[in-house]
Amino acid sequence: MASPKFHNSFRQYHRWIGFFLAGIMAVYALSGVLLIFRSTDFLKFEQTSHRQLEAGLNGKGLGEQLRMRGFKVEQETDGKIVFPQGEYNKQTGEARVTSKDYPFPLNKMVKLHKATTNSPLFFMNIAFGIALLFFVVSAFLMFIPRALPFKNGLKIAGVGFVFAVLMVLFSS
Repeated sequence: MASPKFHNSFRQYHRWIGFFLAGIMAVYALSGVLLIFRSTDFLKFEQTSHRQLEAGLNGKGLGEQLRMRGFKVEQETDGKIVFPQGEYNKQTGEARVTSKDYPFPLNKMVKLHKATTNSPLFFMNIAFGIALLFFVVSAFLMFIPRALPFKNGLKIAGVGFVFAVLMVLFSS
C-alpha cells in the first residue's frame, strides 16, 4: 500500500494542474456546446464576399473554382448562374457568395475543437487530452484504496463509464 504522503502528493498535483486547466476547460466546454449547433444558424452572421473568377464558366466549372461543399446550380442563363449561396456573372467573372459564419472569437473557438495535425493547436489538444487522462488516474490516487470515498468513487466512475458507452453505442 502506498503511503499517505504519496496520496497527498497526488492531491497537490491534481489541485495545481486543475487550477491551471480550469480556464482551458471552460474554453473547450463553450466551444463544444457551440459545435452542437453548427448545422444551424445559431450565433452565425451573414457575410458576403465578392470573388473575381474567370469569365464564361459553366455550372460545373464554377463549382470547381468556388470549392464549396455541396455546390449545385439553381438556375443558369446566358448572363449568370444562380446557386443557393449567391450568383456568378458570366460576362465579368464576378461571383457574389453569401455565407454564414461565427464572429471572430467564436470562429477561433470552433477551430480549436476541430484542429488537425496540420494545425499548431494540435499540440495543445494532445496535451489537454493527456492532462485529462492524468485527472482520471489522479482522482483515484488522492484517496487511500481502503477508504470509503475511494470505493464509492470507483462505483460512480463505473456507472459514468457505462453511461458514456451506452450513449455512444445507441445514439444516432
